[in-house]
Amino acid sequence: MAMEKKTLRTGIVGSGFAARFHFENLKRVFGVNVEVVGTYAIDTAMAESYAKERGIKAFGSLGELIEAVDVVHVCTPPSAHEEVAVAALKADRSVVCEKPLTGYFGDGTESFHGDRFPKQVALDAALASIDRILAAEAASRGILCYAENWVYAPSVQREREIIEKTGAQVLWIHGEEAHSGSHAATYAFWKFSGGGTMIGKGCHPLTAALYLKRAEGEARNGKPIRPAAVCARAHAITRLPAFQDAGHIRCNYHDIDDFAMMHVEFEDGTAATVFASDIILGGIHNWLEVAANNHHTFCHINPNSSMQVYNPKRERFADIYTVEKIETKEGWTAMSPDEDWTTGYPQEMEAFYRCFASGGRPESDSRLAADTISTIYSAYVSSERKGAAVEVRTF
Repeated sequence: MAMEKKTLRTGIVGSGFAARFHFENLKRVFGVNVEVVGTYAIDTAMAESYAKERGIKAFGSLGELIEAVDVVHVCTPPSAHEEVAVAALKADRSVVCEKPLTGYFGDGTESFHGDRFPKQVALDAALASIDRILAAEAASRGILCYAENWVYAPSVQREREIIEKTGAQVLWIHGEEAHSGSHAATYAFWKFSGGGTMIGKGCHPLTAALYLKRAEGEARNGKPIRPAAVCARAHAITRLPAFQDAGHIRCNYHDIDDFAMMHVEFEDGTAATVFASDIILGGIHNWLEVAANNHHTFCHINPNSSMQVYNPKRERFADIYTVEKIETKEGWTAMSPDEDWTTGYPQEMEAFYRCFASGGRPESDSRLAADTISTIYSAYVSSERKGAAVEVRTF
């Protein structure tokens, strides 16, 4: 006789891009019955429209939503992540928190500008925020899952299996996330995003690299291999006076970086190099390369060659989704048959809800999220110091 699936009530905080793909991928969870009860957002009109379209309730306050659910999805701008996650954990609810976990969002003044403050201030504030979130989780009956889809991308999970089963030593990881610019208006401002490409895009390949080194250490020595130091450079190329806008790359950022490089040294002396940028045309460019002592892997997350389509007239594809951030639907396109699956979205939701139902711990947990944030803000300090190495505090 088959066991009856557990039902978990879920609420989504936020009603923008992340809230949309969270809802879609919650419908693909099969190990647990997920009942999406409703949503809450500060923009009430947006929340009501989001709720009406999906047949769910628009709650009037965060507290009302938390009271009505078992799991809270944090899909707000990053500046609200700590507030929402801590409130849910204090109510003993479990949390799925979008990236980045937390950060530094300015001093609250109108004159705040991301180019004109000491980056050590950002690092100290981010670490303090992490401490508060981890303390709330430790005191809660709920757990925090970090919604880093790269961890659950099929290619990254396959690489983890290779590392574990072959006893591989990972010598260098090389990763990148890039495209032609975020579509979110708030992303242009440090006070909402907590930084630019270093955190907004670099968090993805960085977290995957930290995850694989953690997996390697646990497989070979029973102990994760952690980041020890980072050196980095960040640039605002589209804000240069000499930048020539051809109309394809977003260039209205207020005070954030649009190109960044982080070079991480792990405690075993091996390394990872991560690039992140908003200056690349041709759609999303997401990949991770692993150079090990016994194998060499390319994880092509997006684009990949599983499906290639030629379209001579873009009008014919007016109602067809091709690839995220692509500038044209004309000519050859590397379309994914299921982009969400390739990038790990349904897999992460399935894994998280199985943990909520069984009491297990997720592979993308609060400690991995904390190490990512600590590394990124240490990288901002390094960039301010023209690339000097900065030690990374781990959790």
